[in-house]
Amino acid sequence: MTRDLPIGIQSFEKLRRDGYAYVDKTAYVHQLARTSVPYFLSRPRRFGKSLLVSTLKAYFEGKRDLFEGLEIEKLEGNSPNAWQARPVFSLSFNGADYTKPGALEDKLDSLLRDLEDEWGDDRRSLELGPRLQYLLKLAHASSGHRVVVLVDEYDKPLLESIHDPKLENRNRATLKGFFSVLKDADEHLRFSLVTGVTKFSKVSIFSDLNQLRDISMSRAYADICGITEEELLRDFSPELDTMASELEIDRDGCLKALRAQYDGYRFHHKAPGVYNPFSLFNALLERELGSYWFQTGTPTFLLHRMQEVNLEPRRLTDGTIYATERRLSDYRADDPDPIPLLFQTGYLTISSYDSLLGEYELAVPNGEVKWGLFEELLPAWAPGYGAARGTDVFTLRRLVADADG
Repeated sequence: MTRDLPIGIQSFEKLRRDGYAYVDKTAYVHQLARTSVPYFLSRPRRFGKSLLVSTLKAYFEGKRDLFEGLEIEKLEGNSPNAWQARPVFSLSFNGADYTKPGALEDKLDSLLRDLEDEWGDDRRSLELGPRLQYLLKLAHASSGHRVVVLVDEYDKPLLESIHDPKLENRNRATLKGFFSVLKDADEHLRFSLVTGVTKFSKVSIFSDLNQLRDISMSRAYADICGITEEELLRDFSPELDTMASELEIDRDGCLKALRAQYDGYRFHHKAPGVYNPFSLFNALLERELGSYWFQTGTPTFLLHRMQEVNLEPRRLTDGTIYATERRLSDYRADDPDPIPLLFQTGYLTISSYDSLLGEYELAVPNGEVKWGLFEELLPAWAPGYGAARGTDVFTLRRLVADADG
């Protein structure tokens, strides 16, 4: 029997009600929700950030039936504070084209209009930030509960406009004005989480909210997104066996191939690697070792940055790329060094750490990323690139394999 795998499913409610296979991450929801600390989490695209936000939304809305049989149900026990419905402001920046001037302002206006309709009052004559501030006060007063604010993909307007400095500056100023109100809204906030691919410095979320806890490289949350090998073996054993049979290899051989192709993302130097969930689920569904995540889009500007600094291909794998945690955690749009962005977007990951120097060694996480990058960058590195000349990535892969063997 073929199960439905949660490929592209970002709604926790849809996932649970429609019976999709689910890797239980609700212990993390319990751990986060016990505090009122505002959090920030950075993970690469298609890594499960939106599903995590949706799971938190369902929890804070008190939808207990969705969590039946999951870890959080046992952890909550008979706590009198569990499953209380609270006002939730879910602000997702997906679903808009931020390469156009004014798109961000229109998106924020749409998000606020939905909240104003929900709470039956508005201050649409105000600027965007003060409108959010008013709604926070209104929801708190009307419900008797402090508000939960969940911000998903906050940096999408910045990443999509990064090729246009004027528009990127405009979008950054708009976000700064919008989120700056959260600094003075602490009395109205029960919990907040901001997610994104990158942590842009000079954005109000980070410059104003000094108490914001960045858990992106925290050992305690290293596998909050992504799939560990233990979870793969525990939750997807039937799919693993079916794929092995389809490929005409044994179970261990199939696991080894999946590990080499999709595992290896490390978000703390002492944490085990995690699999890219999007690629892993697609591979188990299609029973083929395809390049699923990489083919969904590599930003052109990122490839150009790598070419501009003449980042040699061997350095992607030979352990000669180094950085401190501070460099990996913050990013400036005008930074000519592509390494922090390559790490945050998932093209590089932690391979080792020198605790005495506070120095991370970085490399590509797995075969999918390695060969995808090589294929994208070979035309710039090797004039005349092509299969007819024997300079394509597939020939290169065989040469590397022969050298290793």
